[in-house]
Amino acid sequence: MSARPSLLYVTDLAYPARGRRYGDEDVFLTSRLRADFDIALCHPLDAAALMDRFDAVVVRNSGPVLHYQQEYDAFRDRATACGTRVYNPLHGRADMAGKGYLLDLTEAGHPVIPTVDRADRLDRLPESDQYAVKPRTGADSISLTFVDRDGLADLAYGDILVQPRVDFRYEVSFYYVDDAFQYALYAPDPGRRWVLEPYEPSAADLVFARRFIDWNTLGHGIQRVDACRTRQGDLLLVELEDLNPYLSLDLVDDRTRDVFVTGMTASLHHFLEAGPRG
Repeated sequence: MSARPSLLYVTDLAYPARGRRYGDEDVFLTSRLRADFDIALCHPLDAAALMDRFDAVVVRNSGPVLHYQQEYDAFRDRATACGTRVYNPLHGRADMAGKGYLLDLTEAGHPVIPTVDRADRLDRLPESDQYAVKPRTGADSISLTFVDRDGLADLAYGDILVQPRVDFRYEVSFYYVDDAFQYALYAPDPGRRWVLEPYEPSAADLVFARRFIDWNTLGHGIQRVDACRTRQGDLLLVELEDLNPYLSLDLVDDRTRDVFVTGMTASLHHFLEAGPRG
């Protein structure tokens, strides 16, 4: 590795993300990271062909991989076979591996929206007027549907997850670089997921979020812990995004952005020094 490391920064600048501006965020981040790294941006479909020329691959706002699952799987296989450094590291246990981790967290008794994947386990879910049905490989609410209790019997189980539809007060996201908390944002209106405002977490909130960061065991990387606040005041995990979490950096103040960039820069340097697995 040269004195000035090179990064292949993977992003889909033109992806039409609802309520988010992928391109703006990645243009900002790369403009700041350029102070420490030589950077080239590429579309996720080009990553496998280009990654051997760089010291590491940084996967950022690359869009839902279900739109290019075959190419993404080939990228992962090639990176693993070649020992390519990928940030976030590819051994993440959460969204990076599909939504099946929600079953593991439910089974282990973590504070997560209860989740099952089999008809013979529906009795483990609390009673609800409606149930959310989502694919194991889903993202960005793609293919998310809702059914009533009677509709559960007609579902084709195997590649779906079922959860009660939670009546929550708001959703809140906690953002981390490695194991260091950076900031939190929340959506006061449950019907407008990406209309976010700064959120000041309590000590209990941070204990909640940190347990999932610890569970995932990623030594380096950027993660977003998404949760909902129930009417009873509890937090429940919605998802743990460890593949390409959007950061909403345009909604935080200059100091918070600067601290985040400093933390990400240091994380990348440590990651490059640590070796392929990170």
